Amino acid sequence: MTAPTAPSMAAPPAPSMVSRMTALFLRVLTFAFLMVSLVILTTNTGTIETGIDEFKVRSKDFYSYRYMLAAIAFGLTYTILQIALTLNHISKRNGAQTSGDSNLVFDFYGDKVVSYILATGAAVALGATKELKTQLAGLGGDNFFNKGYASASLLLLGFVCTAILSVFSSYALPKKV
Repeated sequence: MTAPTAPSMAAPPAPSMVSRMTALFLRVLTFAFLMVSLVILTTNTGTIETGIDEFKVRSKDFYSYRYMLAAIAFGLTYTILQIALTLNHISKRNGAQTSGDSNLVFDFYGDKVVSYILATGAAVALGATKELKTQLAGLGGDNFFNKGYASASLLLLGFVCTAILSVFSSYALPKKV
């Protein structure tokens, strides 16, 4: 007499697969934060009234916002590349280790560098927005500065996601090297 067999259940995903899916989720979230931040930043305009004259201001008129724009562009480029690499790794996994593991060093250093760039971009924009809003208080432009805060805050959230990915890549590297 044979023992009854348990109903077949699908095997749980490998820990590597779970970490790749988590990384993919965080990268897509980073992409969304950076894209919305980019849209807000590039469409942000306002009017400053000096009492005698009024002039239109745009984000590109301030060096701090230009740096923020460059940080966002760099972050988006890296994030899109990493999303493509992660999707490629997930689609070709076949249960065996693939060449995607050779990207761990790239992930490690890339996540570190990009997270620092995003953090400095957010910090520069938040500091400059506070300073400009204080200096130009009473001259209008509050909507312009509030949008600057919103864009910088979304960039900061993108940094948080990338920093979490940086920690994940730090833990993954010692296992493979």
